[in-house]
Amino acid sequence: MMKKMVFLLTTFILILSSLTAVLANKDEAKGKENGKNEFQLGIEVLLNEQKDLLEGKRVGLITNPTGVDKELNSIVDLLHNDPDVQLTALYGPEHGVRGDAQAGEYVEFYNDETTGLPVYSLYGQTRKPTPEMLEDVDVLLFDIQDVGTRFYTYIYTMAYAMEAAAENGKEFIVLDRPNPLGGQKVEGPVLDPDYASFVGNYPIPLRHGMTVGELAKLFNEEFEIAADLTVVEMKGWNRNMYYDDTKLEFVLPSPNMPTLETAIVYPGAALIEGTNVSEGRGTTKPFEFIGAPFVNSTEFAAALNELELPGVTFRAASFTPSFSKHSGTLSHGIQIHVTNKKAYRPVETGLHIVKTLHDMYPEDFEFRAENSAGISFFDNLIGNGWIREMIKSGDTVTEMQNQWKDELNEFKQARKEYLIY
Repeated sequence: MMKKMVFLLTTFILILSSLTAVLANKDEAKGKENGKNEFQLGIEVLLNEQKDLLEGKRVGLITNPTGVDKELNSIVDLLHNDPDVQLTALYGPEHGVRGDAQAGEYVEFYNDETTGLPVYSLYGQTRKPTPEMLEDVDVLLFDIQDVGTRFYTYIYTMAYAMEAAAENGKEFIVLDRPNPLGGQKVEGPVLDPDYASFVGNYPIPLRHGMTVGELAKLFNEEFEIAADLTVVEMKGWNRNMYYDDTKLEFVLPSPNMPTLETAIVYPGAALIEGTNVSEGRGTTKPFEFIGAPFVNSTEFAAALNELELPGVTFRAASFTPSFSKHSGTLSHGIQIHVTNKKAYRPVETGLHIVKTLHDMYPEDFEFRAENSAGISFFDNLIGNGWIREMIKSGDTVTEMQNQWKDELNEFKQARKEYLIY
C-alpha cells in the first residue's frame, strides 16, 4: 500500500512539473511576442535602434513639451545629454518650445535656460526657418504631438521646415507619434486651396486620420516639397488605437488642449472660433464648453439632444471665460459629453452646433467678419466659403456632407499610398 502511494505521489509530481514547464514556455514565448510588439514612439526607436541617422551630424530640433518619451523625459534633454548626439539648435512652433505662449502669441528668439541652446521661433517674424537659422545644422529633427485635425498648426510648421530643409540641402527626420483620434476615420470637407492659410495650408480634410510621419510623406510627394525625408516609425501602433489605447500619458500639446477629451471634440467644436460664440477658451473645459450671453442653455441643449447624434450627449451649462471671447461675462450654452468616442463624429457634430446656433439666435449669432477678399475666419477653418452660405440658406448638414463626399473619397484613395501602419 505504501509503495502504491509513493508511486502515485511521484507520478503526480512529474505531471505537475511537466505542466509547469509547458506553461512557463508559453509565458516566455508570449513575453517575447509582447516585447516585439511593445509600443514605442519614434524618439525611442531613434535612440534605441537608429541613432546612426544622427551620427556625425549637427542636429536642429523642432519640438515642444509633447516631445517626450514614455517616461516623460524631454527629447531636448535626451539629445542634449547624449554624448553621441550633437544638438546645436532648437526651433519652437506656436506656443513655443516650452509651451508657455498662448494661441497667436508672438514668440521671440531666446536661449533655452536649461541647455543654453539658441531657440528660433517659427511663430514670430517667420514661420519658415531662414538660411541663417540653419547655418549650424545638418539635419532637422521634428518631434511634436499632433491632434489629428487640419487646422492645428504644428503640421504646417513641419511642412514649412521641410521646405526650408529642401531649399538649404538639409536632411529632415520626423519622429512619428500617434494620431490621438486613431487612424481609421476621415471626416469633413477637403480644403479648397483658395482658402489656404496657416490653419489649413493643404487640401486635406478636417479629420485626416494620419500620423505626422504619414502626413510628412504625403506633403513631400503630393505637394512636391522634395525634402530628403526620413520617418522614424513607431512600433506597436495600429490604426484603430486612440491615444488612451497606447497607455501614454497625455501631455497637453498647447495651452487650450489639456486632455484627450479636448482633442476628440476639437475637429468640430473649434469651428465655433469662426463665430461670436465662445468655444470655451478661458475655462477649464476649452472646446467642450460652448456658449454666449445670448444663449438659453436649456433650450439649446434640448435642441441638440433631439438630433440624436451618435456618441454624444449635450448638457446645459453656464460658464464665465477668464479670457478670450466674452471674458468676464456669464455665458450660457452646453458642455459636450462624448459617450462613445468611436461612434462620435466630431465634424458633423460641430456643424450641427453652428447651424443650431445660427437658426435659434438669428439676431445675435454672427460669423466672424469677412476680410478684404470676402473670406471669414470660419471659412479658413472649414476650408471653403460654401458651407457658411449653406448654413445661412437653411440647408441641412446632410446636404453639406453630400456636397463634399466626392472630394473626401478622392483624398481617401490618395492617402492610402502614404499610410505606414
